[in-house]
Amino acid sequence: MVEIGSTRLLVDCGFSMQEVERRLARQRLAPSDLDAVLVTHEHGDHLGSAPALSRRYGLRVYASTGTRLAARDAGFAHFEPIQPDLPVEVDDAQVIPYTVPHDAREPTQFVFSDGASRLVLMTDAGHISPHMVDIASGAQGLLLECNHCPDLLASGRYPHKLKRRIADGYGHLPNHDATRLLQSADTTRLAHLIGMHLSSDNNRPELAEQALCAGVGASRDEIAIASQDTGFEWRCIP
Repeated sequence: MVEIGSTRLLVDCGFSMQEVERRLARQRLAPSDLDAVLVTHEHGDHLGSAPALSRRYGLRVYASTGTRLAARDAGFAHFEPIQPDLPVEVDDAQVIPYTVPHDAREPTQFVFSDGASRLVLMTDAGHISPHMVDIASGAQGLLLECNHCPDLLASGRYPHKLKRRIADGYGHLPNHDATRLLQSADTTRLAHLIGMHLSSDNNRPELAEQALCAGVGASRDEIAIASQDTGFEWRCIP
């Protein structure tokens, strides 16, 4: 979740509605405290209960038209179409969608801004594009995918077809590509770096930490790794 001014935005909603309510309650919040839901793409671990949550609580859902079509018009209470690289104002928040290479209909990731600072969400990308490097450059906060270690993926229990999908350039970002993106981007203003979307089967937190530290020349206590169960602690972007 991202909070800018008095605006609270939930990004993706891959859990059941009950689990979303439970996780929000841990932060002393309820779905009725949200202003909108942003959906990156139609895969079930991202779209999930967003339609039902939207209908129950009357929430606006922002996503690309391609995502809505791929979700087969899932029945959002209020749907707001977005287009890559066109900023949209969501109450106090400025949101800029941008494209990433992923095997979905029209996937987007997001830049969040209050007009002074930028927080970049960058997950579900199969490889690094020049546009992604440009987007990451100059950000004060970066939530960056470190999905898998190629060696663990290759030797793991996943079926061959799924392994190929993850690693084929339109699946998920491996640790070494996270390092390479950070080395290519301008990170001089970066104050918060969080590793995201780690595979529980094909990665280890310490490997993701090493990748991020190598990318920015930081120590382990200067970065963080998001947990699938608990996420990460609130951060304030300067």
